[in-house]
Amino acid sequence: MLKFIKSYINVDTVEGVLWYSLIVLFLSWLLSRVFRYILVIFLKRKQRKKRFGVTTLKFIKNSIRFSFIIVGIFIIIFTVPKLRDQATFIFSGAGIIAAIIGFAAQSAISNLIAGLFIVIFKPFRVGDYIKLDDQRIGIVDDITLRHTVINNFENKRLIIPNSVISTESVLNHSIDDSKVLSFNNFYVGTHADIDQVRKIIQEEASHLDNVIHHMFDNETDTIEVRVIAAKENYVHVRAYIWLSEPFAEFKTKCTLLEAVHKRFQKEAILMPTTLHKIVK
Repeated sequence: MLKFIKSYINVDTVEGVLWYSLIVLFLSWLLSRVFRYILVIFLKRKQRKKRFGVTTLKFIKNSIRFSFIIVGIFIIIFTVPKLRDQATFIFSGAGIIAAIIGFAAQSAISNLIAGLFIVIFKPFRVGDYIKLDDQRIGIVDDITLRHTVINNFENKRLIIPNSVISTESVLNHSIDDSKVLSFNNFYVGTHADIDQVRKIIQEEASHLDNVIHHMFDNETDTIEVRVIAAKENYVHVRAYIWLSEPFAEFKTKCTLLEAVHKRFQKEAILMPTTLHKIVK
């Protein structure tokens, strides 16, 4: 194939080298697409019902594309006489250059190794809902050779190097069990009827989607409402609600807060008069 291309292109000219390089890189890209397509079909059959298969597939696809491009670059260097002569000259001083390249590539290599560990040990997978801190939270969109892509709830992509995220403590909401316990806080006046407050919260919560009403066989209802603190100016009440879908937790909390607030107003539940003194 390369001899056939060279028969039509003069690689002794700059223009010829450019055309030859473009063709080789295009063929490398095309072969990587074909190889990825065949491999993906094979792996999908093997891992059809395994959720972590998506992560493996994406990482392998990225690896194949990168590997074929690197091979294409080396083919260009060692099949074009002028480039091969320059490469021979460069590699003759391989000691110093290898040290420079090794130092410069430390970050890239650490990201690659960290990416492999993520795919092998699976602390999180593509599609998982993870949280690193209050600012870095969202759904894993992709795991490449260099970085992990997280899609936050503003539909913005957070790009984190694999070497960084692999050393972080990651809160994974959906690694084994997608159910999540949601904390919902409410504040009422010190003379409010707590039993009535509890009844209102439980009734409104029972109408919400994704609420699990019977988490365990020995429980009659999992919507628990407890008094967390009784202060001089307010009573802190918290509802513990099991949800089947962690991605909908924030929306569910907002819906419940609005519904409970309207019921408090309708049924004249006493509210705190000095909200600015409340410390959560």
